[in-house]
Amino acid sequence: MIEDIAVTDLIPHRPPFLWVDTLLEYDSTSLISEKKIPENLDVFQGHYPDHPILPGVLLCEALFQTGAMLIALLLKETKDTRPGVPVLTRIEGARFKRPVGPGDTIRMEVRIKENLGGAWFLKGTLRVKGKVAVNVNFSCTLAELQ
Repeated sequence: MIEDIAVTDLIPHRPPFLWVDTLLEYDSTSLISEKKIPENLDVFQGHYPDHPILPGVLLCEALFQTGAMLIALLLKETKDTRPGVPVLTRIEGARFKRPVGPGDTIRMEVRIKENLGGAWFLKGTLRVKGKVAVNVNFSCTLAELQ
């Protein structure tokens, strides 16, 4: 675990739209994080209420937030002081393989495939119960938020 780094020090997201609880592993090309899905999320009341599943778009968001944290850590490590925060610019080839439900813990792994100037191209894999639930390729650039 990367205990001395808070998720909220790296990205501007806050509850109820923070989809990462813990940073587990980091190196210069990848980051692994986790999120325990609360059993009482409001979304479960309306998204297949008899068989609640977390919407795929929120699973992708967990991967995107993990990717943004990876970029933020890389910028800190290299002492890159460009202004802005990583924002999503492209989503490609999302594949949903199994559902995530109330009480599950999801594990996200994001790897950098390529960095071209101010654009990062990443691959994300989200697992639940040790099995792949989502794969997605995406890209981010830095943007100044107002």
